[in-house]
Formats: sequence, structure tokens, C-alpha cells
Amino acid sequence: MSTTLPPVDELIDRLAAQMRPHVAPDTVLVGIHTGGVWIAERLHALLGLTQPPASIDVSFHRDDHHLGNGLRAGGRPSHLPDTTEGAHLVVVDDVLQTGRTLRAALNEIFDYGRPARVELAVLVDRGGRELPVAATYCPLTLGLPDGQSLDLARDDAGRLSFSLGEKRGAP
Repeated sequence: MSTTLPPVDELIDRLAAQMRPHVAPDTVLVGIHTGGVWIAERLHALLGLTQPPASIDVSFHRDDHHLGNGLRAGGRPSHLPDTTEGAHLVVVDDVLQTGRTLRAALNEIFDYGRPARVELAVLVDRGGRELPVAATYCPLTLGLPDGQSLDLARDDAGRLSFSLGEKRGAP
């Protein structure tokens, strides 16, 4: 199967255009490590938001460690506003598939307070949901076989790109 993806910068521009009418200057973007953080940084600049982008590591809230997901050596600290109470948050990630990463992100976020609203922005929705989760903002829906992965990478110059590969442990 041959899949051609638009350039990541084009997807980010399309995502920003979808979000622009619905965010206010004090909306907080919460990027999920790692790809979501890179995207949130770009969106923050495009949308002109006043609140700096936040970041979140969902490793300790994952429920699928036995599949090799989640815990990473060293981990990364989450950086959220002192309180999320009453805030409008947009969780940002690169790819939405099962919904488990978002579930873990919500658990982490609610440890900090109760936001007024939480939305989800992703570059690609690849289907395969295991939980009832949908992106609020998404410029590309793409069906991929279960054994295929879609990975976001950043090179030394800061350029983002997607690559298709085989999932770990896939037959």
C-alpha cells in the first residue's frame, strides 16, 4: 500500500485555520510529548496565543505498559499552568488512533484542576479507536493497516516530517 501524506507544515497550517475561530488569546495548548509539543509550539505562533504552550508526559497514566507503550527511560516532566481550573485547554498530538493516549492525558490534566473545556487537536486521525474519543480539530483522516505506524520526526534543523513504518511487535 502506497500512502502519500501532505507536508507536515501544510497540515499544521490547515489545523491552525480550523482552530482560529474557536480559540481565544488565553486558550492553553497542551502538547503531548514529543510530537504534540512540537506541533503546539508551531500552533502557538500561528494563532498568536498569550498563554505559553504547556507540555504533558502521559507515561505514568498509560494502561498499556504491557504492550511496550508508555514508560520511557528518564521520563519527561509535565509543564502545565499552576492550575487548569476554569481554563480552555486544547490537547495537541500528532496522531489519533486508539484514544488511549488522550485518556492518559486527561488523567494527568485533571490532577492539576478542572478545566472549563478540553478539546483535542491532531494532525492525523488514523482510525482504530478503542475508546470513544474524537478530535475536535483534525486536517487529515487516513486509514492505515493495524500493523503500520505513522511516526512524526524532527530533524536537526527543526523540520517535521511523517514516516510510515511497521509497528513494534506487529506480525
